[in-house]
Order: sequence, then structure tokens, then C-alpha cells
Amino acid sequence: MTNGRPKRMTVPRLRAAKGGDPLVCLTAYTAPIARLLDPLVDMLLVGDSVGMVVYGMPDTVAVDLETMIRHGRAVAGAADRALVVVDLPFGSYEASPQQAFHSAARVLAETGAAAVKLEGGVAMAETIAFLSARGIPVVGHVGMTPQAVNMFGGFGARGRAPEEARRIAADADAVAAAGAFAIVVEGTIETLAEEITERVAVPTIGIGASPRCDGQILVTDDLLGLIPEFTPPFVRKYADLAGTVRAAAEAYGEDVRNRRFPGPDHVYKAEVRKTGGKT
Repeated sequence: MTNGRPKRMTVPRLRAAKGGDPLVCLTAYTAPIARLLDPLVDMLLVGDSVGMVVYGMPDTVAVDLETMIRHGRAVAGAADRALVVVDLPFGSYEASPQQAFHSAARVLAETGAAAVKLEGGVAMAETIAFLSARGIPVVGHVGMTPQAVNMFGGFGARGRAPEEARRIAADADAVAAAGAFAIVVEGTIETLAEEITERVAVPTIGIGASPRCDGQILVTDDLLGLIPEFTPPFVRKYADLAGTVRAAAEAYGEDVRNRRFPGPDHVYKAEVRKTGGKT
């Protein structure tokens, strides 16, 4: 504690959480949500899921680096405690380690975030090592990697076929060995997520994986029930804010149509000045 406030989560502290109390992680894309979540979580991820959640895109592929920097700056500027991690979007890091360094350096310098996250396993190991050696902390991401949705032919669980499970486990090994300080394990069968958690020396953060991962992450808008059109099977809704929003908007509309809003307390009055005992 510092001046009565919890210490900020750092990369070394998060890495050292392996095998300890589960890490609590959520996404954030805006400053108001970041302020609300910051005291309650260990990590805030500015995910490229912003494309789907905020902009209504069908997937994350079209999200660009400028969008990630804009939302990353909003979240990092509002967070005092949580470790803020920003996704590197599709096309901003795959060409070469040098391209990845340029993109990641911009993200950290222009947002104030602590780390970046990138998808991929064996193929990205050289890039992760390149970034880590140059002072850029990296969170890896294996299993169901949304940026490769076109290769997979859609979203869904990975690792049911033995050969695919072996490839994903090898990806996790490679990412950890390359220097990633944590690994998101997404959309994998439970036994595979548990195997990965046991074999790598860095924390695993599950989403649609296993309760035995070293931490869990969800898209905040999913757990708040703000996207009723589709709920991934691995999401538990902890609130129904979509219903709350609809009810509030409906009540507001009724008040406006019936001239109950604005009321006397919601309008500005002409200023009354007293002069010589007269108004």
C-alpha cells in the first residue's frame, strides 16, 4: 500500500503471480470504464475487440494501430493501479520484428501503457524475443487467435484434434521461452489449457479455457450484458445492463413525450438581481 492506496501492478509483479492467487483481468476501451474497473482488477486489456464492441465490426481484422493508440491513451490515462496492456492489431507486427518494434514503441510512448499483447506462437517467437530484448514487455496469445479468424473459418474452440493440441502447446512453449511475461490462452479445450498452465513458467490468463489458469479475462461488455445479440458460451453475465439501458431510455422517452422532462429543477432560471430593495 502507498498512502493508503494499493500499489500499481507491474510487469515483474504480474509475472511473479504464477501459481498464486488468480489474476483478475478485464477489457477497457474508455476512460470512464477504466476508472471504474481499475481498483478491482490486476490487468486492464485494451483489446482489439474494441472493433467489434465499440465500432460494430464483424471481427478484429480491420482495427488499425491509430485506433488502438487512441483507446489505449484513454485507458492508461485513467488507470492508477492496474497493469494496462494494449493489443497490437492485425498487420502492425507480423511482417518483421522491426515492424513490431516500431508499432509497439509507438503504443507505449503514445499511450502510457505498460505492455503490448500480440497473437501467435512459434511463428512470433523471434518477434517476441526481439521486443523483450529491447525493453518492450509482451503478453502472448495462443489457442483461438481472433486475428486469424479467416484462416480458422470462424470462431470456436481449438485443440480438440490431437495434432492441433500439440501445435498450440508448442506455441505456448515458444512464446514463454521467447520472453513473454504472460500468455492469454483463448478458446481451447480445458485439458489443453491445464497442460499449458502446468508446463509454462509464466502466468496463463484464460478466456474460454480452464479455471486452473493463473488468471481469467473477459470482455467487460459481455459480463455486463451490454451485447445481448450474441453471448459467447464461455461468458457469464454478471449484470443485464442492456435491459437497464433500455428501461432508462424508455422512461426518458415517456417523460419527454408527456412534458415531464425537463422539470423545474432541470432548467436554468433568469437571474434575479436586487437593487435598492427592489427586484
